[in-house]
Amino acid sequence: MSIGVAIGKVSQASGVKVPTIRYYEQIGLLPVPPRTDGGRRSYDRKDMERLTFIRHSRELGFEIDEIKTLLKLQDQPEQSCERADGIAREHLVAVKAKIASLQALQHELERMVEGCSHGRVESCRVIEILADHGQCQYHGEAA
Repeated sequence: MSIGVAIGKVSQASGVKVPTIRYYEQIGLLPVPPRTDGGRRSYDRKDMERLTFIRHSRELGFEIDEIKTLLKLQDQPEQSCERADGIAREHLVAVKAKIASLQALQHELERMVEGCSHGRVESCRVIEILADHGQCQYHGEAA
């Protein structure tokens, strides 16, 4: 990507929507680009690479503050990657906890659905469990 690319083209090429690009500029994830004489933002290859990094990080579920730290680390490539590794490890622990919570939720929903006799609402297992939290085996412990 050459110097002087408009925001629409950067959006299209990076897969990041225009309002999101502007937001990333406002919060400091992406440097505010220079403007043309007509007042339009003008991006270069490094901006595109940074947006791709941000988009991929967001797709993997990293939080904005984590991405800010990772970008700072990326801007200083000579330093140890210990902090980046730590961020990824912490994120992995959180993802595993979410997966465990979702699996427990899945099992509870399966139990509710399997307990349904397809009779009348007055004897519906789904309604009974939802009405009496004590019958629910999933209480969001891992959430």
